[in-house]
Amino acid sequence: MEVQSYHRLMVSCFLAAMIMLAGMTAGCKGKTEEHATKRPEITGVTVSPVFLSKVDDIYETTGTVRANSTSMVASRVMGTVTSLSVREGDFVKAGQVLLTIDDRDAAQRARAAGMAVESAKQSQSLAEKTWQRYKKLYDENVISLQEMDQMDARKKVADAEYERIKSIAEEAGTYLSFARVTAPISGRITEKRIDAGSMATPGMPLLVIESGGSSYIEVSIDAGLGAKVKTGMVVEAIVETMDRPLPGMIREVFPSVDPLSRTFTVKVEIRNVNLRSGLFTRVRIPVGKKETILVPETAIVQKGQLTGVYAVDGQGIVTYRLVRKGNASASGTEILSGLAVNDRIIIAGIEKVTDGGLITGEKTK
Repeated sequence: MEVQSYHRLMVSCFLAAMIMLAGMTAGCKGKTEEHATKRPEITGVTVSPVFLSKVDDIYETTGTVRANSTSMVASRVMGTVTSLSVREGDFVKAGQVLLTIDDRDAAQRARAAGMAVESAKQSQSLAEKTWQRYKKLYDENVISLQEMDQMDARKKVADAEYERIKSIAEEAGTYLSFARVTAPISGRITEKRIDAGSMATPGMPLLVIESGGSSYIEVSIDAGLGAKVKTGMVVEAIVETMDRPLPGMIREVFPSVDPLSRTFTVKVEIRNVNLRSGLFTRVRIPVGKKETILVPETAIVQKGQLTGVYAVDGQGIVTYRLVRKGNASASGTEILSGLAVNDRIIIAGIEKVTDGGLITGEKTK
């Protein structure tokens, strides 16, 4: 009897413990479910559906700013550079001396040519006086016509010799002037390829001068777009040093295609803006129309390196959805992936949104 009583007591205690455990489990489950369904409420936001919009199909390429007028300064004589009076970045005027080359040999030749001119001039003067005397004698019938003809020939030879020597002297002077290299145009020195003491040779570029006038952007375009890119087209240029896009116009399209890169060259004119040559640029060219998803820039949310929007499902629950952006314009920002037509996103009141929140009062646009 005592053993049976003991067993009944143990069974009763076990059943009581199981009932108590089941009650605690049910209470915890109820609290968990209640906690799981509790979401932060969001109000005062504007929700808009996503739809397709017809926009310009933009082709974007990179380019480089070039000066309209670039002059490669080279030497016309061989010699050692004796002085260099300019540095990179200096502004020079047309005719300004940039550097000098050792001119001792040229100076000696010019001096010898000058002396030869003086000698030829004296011979010409003597021939002229002699001719005058012979002419007087011939008029008085003192000498014969043959003697007069001989004197005429001597005078012509003396005149011709003087002109020949004078031309040689002028050539020597011109050659001497080549030792002073001057600026062919007014502009800024953008490149210096020689220093004092170095040897200059004819045709070797020594300095590069770019005019301070207007500039253009040189870009390469895929050969497949050859039929769509025309002169006169309005484009948009983004220069790395400018805080705003610049309007431009295609002024020249090169007809040939590079066989290696399969691209052709286009020159884009930028007016009323002084740009430094060599700057990196991006040029956007409209090549047609296309349908794409556009969203307001205010709807795009950056979280570190992530780009996304706040999407709203059918129950009003907000989730942060990653997207990939395309070109931006006044109409909105193109979304290349991450959204589909008829998705709903928050476009205003972003500062009030919490990821995972529940919208209770929305404005529909």
